[in-house]
Amino acid sequence: EAILRQPRRMLFQLRQSGSTRLIGRLLLMFALCAAVYGFVAGTFSGGAQLWIAPIKIAGGMLACALICLPSLYIFSCLAGSRARLTEVIGLVAGLLVLTTTLLMGFAPVAWVFSQSTSSLVAMGALHLVFWFVASFFGWRFLRNGFKHLSAQSSGALYVWMFIFVVVCIQMSAS
Repeated sequence: EAILRQPRRMLFQLRQSGSTRLIGRLLLMFALCAAVYGFVAGTFSGGAQLWIAPIKIAGGMLACALICLPSLYIFSCLAGSRARLTEVIGLVAGLLVLTTTLLMGFAPVAWVFSQSTSSLVAMGALHLVFWFVASFFGWRFLRNGFKHLSAQSSGALYVWMFIFVVVCIQMSAS
């Protein structure tokens, strides 16, 4: 709830000692939210997709975050941020939690559509719209986090978010 209502509090906690515990909790929350949304996405096809989709969504997003993490750390340094690697990892964990929390909020709508249509294109478009909306708010959290960590410029973060979105789309298409 803090990431939705008081994100600055969480950003403050990331700068404290023992932030690895907070990061662990964020990653656990991310996995839970991604699994719930994945299960709902899997209800469109049913069968094995009920357990494959949650693993694919959670694993895919985590893999994208890990692949893009080194470039985010470099871009944050170029932007003038004094964030340590642990803080950058915490910001990415926050981005993942916020994105999947919003996706989980969209899950009832996705379920209704999955039960009322047989169009794969319509469902794919709906999930893509949900993902872009959720990613926007995740990116906003990340941008505010770097402002909190004294980044001088957000141009590099725009570039990183573009890279992150492209990697996520590539990984979901394969």
